[in-house]
Amino acid sequence: MRRPPETPFDSVESAREYVRLLVEVIAEARQDIASDLAGAEQAGLKRRVEALRLVQFKLDKLEQNLRSSSRLLNDLRTLRRLLLEERAEAAAASGEQVPKAS
Repeated sequence: MRRPPETPFDSVESAREYVRLLVEVIAEARQDIASDLAGAEQAGLKRRVEALRLVQFKLDKLEQNLRSSSRLLNDLRTLRRLLLEERAEAAAASGEQVPKAS
């Protein structure tokens, strides 16, 4: 018997949504950093430019990792649905009831 989710991370779907929101926030942060970088370059602040480029690099890596995580969560969701449908078909053949995937 399946229990209802108690926290936002009790389901693959909610975890995937959270990762999607993080990717959006990172995109906004990258825009902010790009404008800060342009200002620092114009002002000739070499150390600040170096630091902001490092921030850009780290944000790029984080975004790549989150996009990969999103794909993995999507794969898990697909596999769960596949497995539960197979269980539902087997149960239907034997007359049992299996809860559907949400």
